[in-house]
Amino acid sequence: MFGAGAFDGLAREVDRLGVKRVLVLSTPRQRPLAEAVSQRLGARAVGIFDQAVMHVPVETAVAARAAALDLAADSCVAIGGGSTIGLGKALALPADVLAAAGGVASAAGAISTIFAIPTTFSGSEMTPIFGLTANGQKKTGRDARVLPKTVIYDPLLLARLPPAVAGPSGMNAIAHCAEALYAEDANPITSLMAEEGMRALAASLPRVVGSEAEARGEALAEALYGAWLAGSCLGAVGMSLHHKLCHTLGGTFNLPHAETHTIVLPHALRYNRDAAPEAMARMTHALSAAGPGTADPPARLYDLARALGAPLGLRQIGLAAESLDRAAELALRNPYYNPRPLEPAAIRQLLQDAWEGRRPSLA
Repeated sequence: MFGAGAFDGLAREVDRLGVKRVLVLSTPRQRPLAEAVSQRLGARAVGIFDQAVMHVPVETAVAARAAALDLAADSCVAIGGGSTIGLGKALALPADVLAAAGGVASAAGAISTIFAIPTTFSGSEMTPIFGLTANGQKKTGRDARVLPKTVIYDPLLLARLPPAVAGPSGMNAIAHCAEALYAEDANPITSLMAEEGMRALAASLPRVVGSEAEARGEALAEALYGAWLAGSCLGAVGMSLHHKLCHTLGGTFNLPHAETHTIVLPHALRYNRDAAPEAMARMTHALSAAGPGTADPPARLYDLARALGAPLGLRQIGLAAESLDRAAELALRNPYYNPRPLEPAAIRQLLQDAWEGRRPSLA
């Protein structure tokens, strides 16, 4: 469901799918949005669980499932960004998957119907990908059962999205588009979607961050469109080095998700640039359609992040210099497919450049 005011159709959609007892999920800061959901659902809403946090710690997933069991919930509405939607997915995970991640083996509290109302541009709502963090390790997987049954995109809900959140969130979505273009299982349809998603996001994000009132509303709608395309690509094809690095940095060092993607993306693209010329050509085309700038995608996306006021170096978001060696070591374990072979020294240099916040060079 897409469009200004789409949020008002939530109760009808809940009734259409025949669920009766809805648990509302949010982060602590977004409790007011959860209360707005509960108000719209009336007696259908049986409670609010407002403890969603980034990277979905397995302890939080277990607590949410216990709340769902106590309230006899048969569904959930996740309103917020990727952290909250990720928690909603954890409620739908099979018991053996949760147990393997360090949670309880019981299926108690599992639900089968998720409604997602994204308030950022993460794209998680369009993917069967889930992530859980336990003992400093973030594990991801795919399971069709975690896909939301309904997604509501309403730009009015993003009207107060702070620029400091909007910029990195949109860059995170652009990362999904970028890696979809050189995925091992890329196909013509997802490549079209990825290119258009990158164009829409790159064109709209400066206006989301810098515009006021009506102009910002139009930009938010275009950015949500781009995020939908990005999430659809993320759910359809595999990802590569960039996502592996970000999962490692986020899960092990508890770095903020969107900001980590923002910082690492230009450097991961610089690493893969010469090994994926067709993908780079499509990125150049998408980014040129968004406005003037350098034709080199890694540098262009670095410049975009800077224009959005986003952090540019891992040291800015809390990664200690002495953690870089361990991050490189972990990133080389169980590697994802990547168009360029993973070279330990080059990966370590990539992380050094990302830590310092250097602009990727053409050399």
